[in-house]
Amino acid sequence: MESQLGLIEQSFDLRYSGWVREALNELPDCFTITDPCISGHPIVFASNGFLKIFGYSKDEVIGRNGRVFQGPKTDRRSVMEIREAIREERPIQISLLNYRKDGTPFWMLFHMCPVFSKEDGRVIHFVGVQVPIHRRPRHSRCTIAGNAMNSCENGAEFCKGVFRCCRREVCSDTVMELGRASALDSVSSPEDGEVEINEPCEASELEKQKANAVASNILSILTHYSESSGKLVCGKCCCLSGKGLLGSSLNMSLGRIKQSFVLSDPHLPDMPIVYASDIFMELTGYARHEVLGRNCRFLSGLDTDPATQYQIKECIRTEQPCTVRILNYRKDKTPFWNLLHISPVRNASGKVAYFVGVQIEDSCKNEEEHGLSPQRRQLSVVGAVKVAVRSMSIGASTS
Repeated sequence: MESQLGLIEQSFDLRYSGWVREALNELPDCFTITDPCISGHPIVFASNGFLKIFGYSKDEVIGRNGRVFQGPKTDRRSVMEIREAIREERPIQISLLNYRKDGTPFWMLFHMCPVFSKEDGRVIHFVGVQVPIHRRPRHSRCTIAGNAMNSCENGAEFCKGVFRCCRREVCSDTVMELGRASALDSVSSPEDGEVEINEPCEASELEKQKANAVASNILSILTHYSESSGKLVCGKCCCLSGKGLLGSSLNMSLGRIKQSFVLSDPHLPDMPIVYASDIFMELTGYARHEVLGRNCRFLSGLDTDPATQYQIKECIRTEQPCTVRILNYRKDKTPFWNLLHISPVRNASGKVAYFVGVQIEDSCKNEEEHGLSPQRRQLSVVGAVKVAVRSMSIGASTS
């Protein structure tokens, strides 16, 4: 639990400057920010407006998944639409029935949008804006109230905003009915009728515009405070010109594999790298943004054997695995012998989706430290990558 809380703190502290929370807390709106890269996709920030509307304290919300605010009458189809938007890393705006801490349900307009890293194009956060949907007075209610008003106005006069007429009970009922309708129209409160809760509730254009404006304002704040930290974010996917970006769920699964490897997309021009592990960065000395979008041959140099390069090319062309020993170069130009294993990675339908390249620096010391032969370590990485890719493709086809 402590490690999870540490990741949640780092989710903000490593990406933005220290004043970002204060800036977000000044906003009166109801919203949360979640991190899809942390197990369980937890909430890492909740606004004061959110805590007030839902009735929770900050400690009760941070670290939890947004599904805790759903209940028995929340539409499952709407929930699946949100999950699909998360998987596809795209915005969504949808009416949703949620529940406060005391169990009272209410309709809200949920507007969610991803936040991308400018460094590598990955989704690092999702912003979720919640706008309570104001009740609209029913037509029958308005008609009855209007007729009652007309009957009262015949032979009556207004005094201090109160109806005066010979039939006081009619006017009293009318005032109470109008007041009740006005209250329902002005705020969505815990006293909303259960009958209306069961009915689908659509947001107005004004509420949709408000949700868009709030989300845009939040993204502006996150972008501004990411500039101070040097780890820029943006509201649009802008890395690699949108080429070959992996979903956040697949990125998270691959991030659990602690070995030097890259994933390349053979369906894109020049077969660029679309994922590179942290250990690959340590081995080669490059930053992630210097690797993504490039072909693996940038690691080669003057003394790299062309015959070995041709062997790799043929392995890719025939969609067959191979292992080679190739001379590669780090960013600082120092050479190292790379025991490289390349293997095709097929999706659930059996088609090659990616090629994985596993790098091990060829040295006896390295082999002794891990206690496994390089070949076994490479095959275990390939197996883990295949499981991650196939799981994602199966999930996409079933959803």
